[in-house]
Amino acid sequence: MSQGRDKKPHIGIFGRRNNGKSSLINALTNQDVAIVSDIAGTTTDPVKQGVEIHGLGPVVLIDTAGIDDVGDLGQLRINKSLAVIKQVDYAILVTTNNQFDSFEHQLIEKFNTYDVPYLILHSKNDLAPASNDYLQRIRSQTGQPVFCYSAIQPEKHNPDLVKTLRTHIPKSAYHKTGLLGDLVSYGDIVLLITPIDIEAPEGRLILPQVQVIRDLLDNDCTAIILKEREVDAFLRKTEIKPKLVITDSQVFLKADASIPREIPLTSFSIVLARQKGDFQAYLQGTPKIGELQDGDRVLLLESCSHHVACDDIGRVKIPRWLSNFTGKKLEYDTVAGLDTLPRPIEEYALVIQCGGCMITHKQLVNRLHDAKANRIPITNYGMAIAYVHGIFNRAVEPFLGQISDNDDLL
Repeated sequence: MSQGRDKKPHIGIFGRRNNGKSSLINALTNQDVAIVSDIAGTTTDPVKQGVEIHGLGPVVLIDTAGIDDVGDLGQLRINKSLAVIKQVDYAILVTTNNQFDSFEHQLIEKFNTYDVPYLILHSKNDLAPASNDYLQRIRSQTGQPVFCYSAIQPEKHNPDLVKTLRTHIPKSAYHKTGLLGDLVSYGDIVLLITPIDIEAPEGRLILPQVQVIRDLLDNDCTAIILKEREVDAFLRKTEIKPKLVITDSQVFLKADASIPREIPLTSFSIVLARQKGDFQAYLQGTPKIGELQDGDRVLLLESCSHHVACDDIGRVKIPRWLSNFTGKKLEYDTVAGLDTLPRPIEEYALVIQCGGCMITHKQLVNRLHDAKANRIPITNYGMAIAYVHGIFNRAVEPFLGQISDNDDLL
């Protein structure tokens, strides 16, 4: 699996072995994407494929191994299939031969746990049509209708299936909200502080910076882009007063010192947190940094895999700042992409999520689901950095209105 780099709606295909999951994907994409065989268990690992669906645009279909796999290796495959549920915006539960019992109920329970809407599809309907008893039983048990489908007649079934997907996939999965439209307006000048250091990608900007620039252009604003060491001279030599300043979180302290207090200041990470993350939970969780104790374990969640630099923000700088701020001996785990956690979530005292520019909103929300369910405080890279540097209130102020420096935020 890739590390969630596609920010398109993700649709997961689930069900038992040899139920026609791979055939469904091939019929929908009109390509031989997934291996189709009469041998149960042909699909072993989740397989992703992009496809264009009219009315939704590009989506990602994910084929998974059978939920009824057997043996120790089979259980590993099942675990991988269940893990995909956290990554999708919508699920298709593929059944056949009028079968519907514990395997299907297990999947539906997982769908409901992670708030994933789903469609029940009866595959191979040309070979074993869904009976009225089956259709009524499913509706009474789940409250859901059943879509009857045959992969050998895609021209007959695909139009109605695509129409159903367009109707039921949450619009939040493909209607992207803006980043700054409620903070800026036509003609505003926004200053972006973008360090070019060892962690900056060669010859380009990082994705959050690119996204903010595009959003400012969409809002008919002027973006001024400077490295952190150029800010003081720029403000001194010009009469330009930006409507807003957005900085890389790593230089928050320098930006706070350089930007006059009357000019709102925040970070790229916090801007993304409001659009994609659980902003209110971050606001509540961030001050818990001050309550960490010796021996507490902190989980840092990156949304991408990248080369680790000697002064990496998530693996080096944030742990150093947290330890210095708290004065406590803390333990740290860092997880990249959508990888499995190295230990149970209950063992962590705090979770710190990056901006999440490389994953979908649903993937980020479900990634934090277990921490919230276990009442473990969560925060965001930018908010955590601002807090340990004593500028948390100022960093979130643009999104909350005027807050006195001496007021408690929460």
